[in-house]
Amino acid sequence: MPRPTPAQLTYGSLTVVFSTLAMLLLSQTSSGIGVALITLTALGLGLLVAMTVPQPKPAAPAARVAPVARAAEQRVPVQRAAAAPVLAESVREPAGP
Repeated sequence: MPRPTPAQLTYGSLTVVFSTLAMLLLSQTSSGIGVALITLTALGLGLLVAMTVPQPKPAAPAARVAPVARAAEQRVPVQRAAAAPVLAESVREPAGP
C-alpha cells in the first residue's frame, strides 16, 4: 500500500476539522453520543476525501531516439548555386531619318 502524499494528509485533516466544527455548530448537540457520532462521521468523510485526491503519476522514462532520427534533426547547410553573370547588352541608338 503506497504512503499518503502531503496533499492527501492536508485535505483529509482539514476536512475532518472543518466538518466536525460545522456539524457540531449546526446540530447544537451536547450529549456524548452525539459528539462521538459526529466525530466518527467527520473521520469517515476525511478518509473519503483523502483517498479521492489524485495520486501523482510516476515520471516516464526518457524515450530513446534512434540514430537515424538524430541525423534527420541535424541541420545541413544548403549550398546555393552561383548566379550566372549578367551581360550588359549594347545599347543601340535608333536609326535616324
